[in-house]
Amino acid sequence: MKRVLAAVLLGFGLTTGAVMANVEDEIRARIAPVGDVCVQGEDCGQESAPAASASSEPRAGNEVYDAACAACHASGAAGAPIVGDSGAWGDRIGKGLETLVDHAINGFNAMPAKGGCSSCSDEEIQVAVEYMVEQSE
Repeated sequence: MKRVLAAVLLGFGLTTGAVMANVEDEIRARIAPVGDVCVQGEDCGQESAPAASASSEPRAGNEVYDAACAACHASGAAGAPIVGDSGAWGDRIGKGLETLVDHAINGFNAMPAKGGCSSCSDEEIQVAVEYMVEQSE
């Protein structure tokens, strides 16, 4: 009985392996029109995207605004106050910079945490908020 069970399990394992390889091939075929799959440990050549160079210095407020915040705060998307509109910013600025920074870092209403900029540090979010406030007073 143990031999039969071992043979069945071995056969199932081999079949599962073949099915998984087939699934991987299907995924690679679906992705092929837009890119390649590079699994860690495989030799992918120089075609993979270069890693962004890490800087020890945080970006300036206007740089963070341009890269992340402007998507909503330049157009008013999802109710975001437009930078430079002192009427829209007045009550918000009145709550204090600490509150604005807290809302920007942790999210508030329709704005996700850090405005969706997962690569932004808390310090960069703070200088971006300070930049937007300066432009909107």
